[in-house]
Amino acid sequence: MSVITTAATPEELIADSRERIDAIDDRIIGLIQERTAVSTVVQEARIAAGGRRVHLSREMEVLAHWSDALGKPGTALAMTLLELCRGRV
Repeated sequence: MSVITTAATPEELIADSRERIDAIDDRIIGLIQERTAVSTVVQEARIAAGGRRVHLSREMEVLAHWSDALGKPGTALAMTLLELCRGRV
């Protein structure tokens, strides 16, 4: 990660910031892929134990956690994350 100095031009500042955003996005995508894999393990274990693949009370906990941290947009983000991680229902 590069260090932004006060001598940077606006164009340099924007370019550097965009590079940082792209790197952060790549990390977020990797974390979502990791979360999806872990969620698949949980779902398979739950099904093997005779349970349902989707556990609605757990999903409500996840929604509340994201909402508490990020407000209403957090809820929307969590809904998308849950959709990605639960796979086809």
